[in-house]
Amino acid sequence: MTYVVTRLCRDCLDTACVGVCPVSCIYRYVGDDTEKYPNQLYIHPGECVDCNACEPACPWEAIFPEDDVPAVFAEDTALNYAMEDDEDDFEVCDEEEHEQPTPEAIETNKRKWGV
Repeated sequence: MTYVVTRLCRDCLDTACVGVCPVSCIYRYVGDDTEKYPNQLYIHPGECVDCNACEPACPWEAIFPEDDVPAVFAEDTALNYAMEDDEDDFEVCDEEEHEQPTPEAIETNKRKWGV
């Protein structure tokens, strides 16, 4: 099993999860097909060791164990797996300093995506 970054990360791109990942399996898309790969982070399913370090570190609550991804985000699991087909267009993310979202911003983001 792997962990999945859902669309709750789109355009937020907080990299707190990157700083805790022991195997550096969290990637950023650097290719040109932004319709296929939206502006969010991705967890490489072949590299994830299922350690659960990333999930609690994500301030946007965007990361789930694969078996627990909410139905509304079912497509996001396939999207994380699709990155394996286009690995050359992804690079391991570096951790960057970000201002933490407010609880209100997190709830607004969840409502935006139907949660």
